[in-house]
Amino acid sequence: MSAAYEELKKSILADGIIDADEVKNLRAKLYEDGVIDREEADFLFELNDATSGAKNDASWQALFVDAISSHLLDDKNSPGEIDDDEANWLISHIEKDGEYDENEKALIKNIKAKAKKISEKLQTKF
Repeated sequence: MSAAYEELKKSILADGIIDADEVKNLRAKLYEDGVIDREEADFLFELNDATSGAKNDASWQALFVDAISSHLLDDKNSPGEIDDDEANWLISHIEKDGEYDENEKALIKNIKAKAKKISEKLQTKF
């Protein structure tokens, strides 16, 4: 992860929660180029795992779900679909901390609602 994201992560996690201002700043930074890339998606999962169960602002879940869904569904390789590689990446991130939290459940629900096609791996897992 780039030094800029490491610094951002440190400042966001300093108080253990993600507040509305932090979400607003995150959204601006993540979407400044119009694309959520793999590094940014990994970064969001790190923040989510670190603050799972905390009293985060409700806008955090919306950003997490929107950004990860965009990363997976708006890509060039399989637009609108979750292919096996994406499914493997997503499953590994969800299982990484051993907890299937509310944000991750909302993410899976959103992906299932929006995707035209979903890898069998993901279908059978969640």
